[in-house]
Amino acid sequence: MRVVILQGSPRKTGNTAWMAEEYKKAAEAAGHEVTLVDVSRKKIAGCLACEYCHTKGNGACIQKDDMQELYPILREAEALVLAAPIYYFTLSAQIQAPIQRFYAMGKPANVKKTALLMSSASPNVYDGAIAEYKGICNYCGFEDTGIVTAKADEQKTEETRQKVIALAKKL
Repeated sequence: MRVVILQGSPRKTGNTAWMAEEYKKAAEAAGHEVTLVDVSRKKIAGCLACEYCHTKGNGACIQKDDMQELYPILREAEALVLAAPIYYFTLSAQIQAPIQRFYAMGKPANVKKTALLMSSASPNVYDGAIAEYKGICNYCGFEDTGIVTAKADEQKTEETRQKVIALAKKL
């Protein structure tokens, strides 16, 4: 299965990046082809709502930024993993921009399964992000394989690693 992980933390060695890397290793060990994209290092603007993609663009976005690199990867993906820190009750801005730019393609057509990885310094801050993720899954018809969260005392622990590995095995 072709798996794409969109990692949206600006901290290269942070907790979310660690979770995404652990998922990647587990999925590859299970025989899947995995592409991990650090979207926080990409220049991706938010959707302009100009409708070019749905009028003159035939599904192509008018903006020529780093999202153009992601579209072909997303078109081939069969599973999509979103990995994001929670800074203020929702997915990070770095991952929001590419998610909103899915609009040009409608949805990643071959994606069947999804997962969500989140970290935060605080407990009980995940509800908004989970609601957004579940809304995306419902709208696109994706199968939610699960969610792993890691608050401050759960970050980079063996227990969290095992949860991430178990989640990757659900592909």
